[in-house]
Amino acid sequence: MCGIVGYIGKDNAKDIIIDGLKKLEYRGYDSAGIAIVRDGKLEIKKHVGGIANLENLIGDDPMTSHIGIGHTRWATHGAPSDLNAHPHGSQDGKIAIIHNGIIENYHELKEELIREHNIKFKSETDSEVIAQLIGVIYQEKKDLLESVFAAVDRMRGAYAIVAIAEDEPDKIVAVRKDAPLIVGLGKGSNFVASDIPALLKYVKEIYLIENNETVLLTSEKVTIFDENREEINREVFHVTWDADAAEKEGYEHFMLKEIYEQPKGLSETLNRRLDENGKINLEGITLTKAEIEKFSKIYIVACGTAYHAGLVGKYIIEKLVRVPVEVDVASEFRYRDPLVDENTLFIAISQSGETLDTLAALREAKSKGARVLSVVNVVGSSVARESDDVFYTWAGPEIAVASTKAYTTQLMCMYMLALYMGLEKGTIDRDYYDQFIRDLQKMPEKLEEFLKKASQIEDEAKQLYNREQVFFIGRGLDSAVSYEGSLKLKEISYINSFAIAAGELKHGTIALMEPGTLVIALACQDFLYEKMVSNIQEIKARGAYVMAIAKDGNESIAKHSDKMIYIPECRDEITPLISVVPLQLFAYYVAKERGCNIDKPKNLAKSVTVE
Repeated sequence: MCGIVGYIGKDNAKDIIIDGLKKLEYRGYDSAGIAIVRDGKLEIKKHVGGIANLENLIGDDPMTSHIGIGHTRWATHGAPSDLNAHPHGSQDGKIAIIHNGIIENYHELKEELIREHNIKFKSETDSEVIAQLIGVIYQEKKDLLESVFAAVDRMRGAYAIVAIAEDEPDKIVAVRKDAPLIVGLGKGSNFVASDIPALLKYVKEIYLIENNETVLLTSEKVTIFDENREEINREVFHVTWDADAAEKEGYEHFMLKEIYEQPKGLSETLNRRLDENGKINLEGITLTKAEIEKFSKIYIVACGTAYHAGLVGKYIIEKLVRVPVEVDVASEFRYRDPLVDENTLFIAISQSGETLDTLAALREAKSKGARVLSVVNVVGSSVARESDDVFYTWAGPEIAVASTKAYTTQLMCMYMLALYMGLEKGTIDRDYYDQFIRDLQKMPEKLEEFLKKASQIEDEAKQLYNREQVFFIGRGLDSAVSYEGSLKLKEISYINSFAIAAGELKHGTIALMEPGTLVIALACQDFLYEKMVSNIQEIKARGAYVMAIAKDGNESIAKHSDKMIYIPECRDEITPLISVVPLQLFAYYVAKERGCNIDKPKNLAKSVTVE
């Protein structure tokens, strides 16, 4: 989950690396560091905290060098500290490495290095083991590429590693296994990074590095080797993102900007895939009537926010396609011997396409014969490349750690997949399909109108921000949305929030209701509206403070609630596209009032590339 950047070329490496790290700080901000080779000597500077701390440490030193590597860390082994920060160096000072991932057998390697080579470790990290191991091997081989090859043969785990050597200042060596790695192709210079935003300012042509591949970079050439150390050719990937899309554009935080980008994301995700007759084009995904009828079960597997999108997907696919759907947390899926075979459709949902748990679950399902379809936001990501079919969201770059526009565009993809399969299978007719599409097409405009009410939600947040416990409740699809609302609040405000299906309250949780307990109640499903009002009355009888969210026109609920937020009238099934937005805004404004670091909440990182 760390950010890595490397550069070799004709310009000053320090400036490019620091700039790239700033673009990747959403991946980790516990500490940051840089290593260069200057005047024949390897130099490392690093500091706990954000990149600003590293810049203060460097001060006016130009650190002039044509080669360097940099890192921003999200801690896994060892607390955030100067010593645990990357880059890590070998004991003789000849090698420096940066690392994203986890070395599972680091402890045994560390003991061996201490016992047989008298290595004295400075940090608590598994990453330093990589530097020391390469350093020991390099003393014999005197070749960085060969030393990295040999070291990787000894390591188990998931990693992206980038290494430089004092005695070979004309090369960078990088290797990837289950952690993202890309190479940027410049003119007289080349780059390596963990994610595209780090390089957008400099290059638009990249190589997507695959698992178990090693890369040798010089200023003029990039060579990729497979796990057998054979050179391979790689097609150039052309990045179509605009660098400005990854900037704040006047918004105080990326999260707020991304909330306001949701109408555009929904419109792009839907309308780019509709032909002139309103039929959905799945961009090369061919699911015939026979293939859809073959599926006896569908798994939707994801983590966090993407898992919550899957809960909505389950509801709508079962309703429209009439096939059983199971939603599973990716980190648990493969450890319970899931019932998967060639009649299973496996849907993986991931914003980054690099979520390691989701990737591992995907591989498990594929090995058992399932057809794998992924819903991802990042073109060319690992999940996308390893899937049989890919349905891209059109959210654009999402920088804030707390996902917003990725979630709503994932929902749109779920609706489109369900409609497509339902029409092909014949479980819905064309009239139903056409009306559903028309209703979806209205949602971006309705969401634009709703966002004009943001100041009302900000006012509520200013009154309620000091609560230390919040409950979210709902029924049906509202229950699925309540999980996402609760996650957003706890992610960025650090409030202990809890979501539960409203009908389950009386089976234990209502014991926690006390006078003044804040409950956010979603009542956006017409056929469950009266039952939801009854649940609100139950908690009001215990003294709860209720902020309710309902559709325009449902006025009776206001009699039983302390505060009301109304969303535009729309079809029950698609209310999650709007009902989640007041929850996103509420979380944002509460976190702002509490003085939290909204885009970079503590202990979290954007792309979870470790188990």
